Amino acid sequence: MELVIGTKAWSTWSLRPWLVAKRVGAPFTEVLVELRQGDATEAAIAPHSPSGLVPALKDGDLVVWDSLAICEHLAERFPQANLWPRDPAARAQARSAAAEMHSGFSSLRGECPMDLAREPHAVELSEATHRDIRRIVRLWNEMLARFGGPFLAGDWSIADAFYTPVATRFRTYGVKLSDFGDAGPAGEYCERLLEQPEFLAWERAAV
Repeated sequence: MELVIGTKAWSTWSLRPWLVAKRVGAPFTEVLVELRQGDATEAAIAPHSPSGLVPALKDGDLVVWDSLAICEHLAERFPQANLWPRDPAARAQARSAAAEMHSGFSSLRGECPMDLAREPHAVELSEATHRDIRRIVRLWNEMLARFGGPFLAGDWSIADAFYTPVATRFRTYGVKLSDFGDAGPAGEYCERLLEQPEFLAWERAAV
């Protein structure tokens, strides 16, 4: 397998399937494309991805693009990795949480882009971003309470890969979850995501 990814300091879309691929344990080749280089970036991605975007996974003669599609492909190809919970209710909620992150929280994304090379600092955030953060905190607390932790649906899953970039945003932009209602277990969960060995390896490479 070959995983084509973007600049590690910035590319949240690349981070998610990379974490999942690492959890699978199967070897893969990493192809890094530097983003924000204009035509040079487009030219570098073009041979790998039909969408012209990263990430893209090459698995034999198959090309899978889009971060969620890549994660689903890996879950099907490596069922022993248990990338989704076995319990149907936990699996359904984990999928819902990942999909909500995949398509939502646009204000948080726009105001607080991931930047692992940036020193943490507090910023003034809009009410729209406050709403996004309150929703995330509520989602985390509800799932952690229902399934008992330590991750959203019990054991680590694709849903946790999707929220790892969110945890980096909260750290980088000085977001205190206690300012958005009762942080509860969400605060510890946020820290737990950033302590996972796969993420730490990505972060070291990014900085």
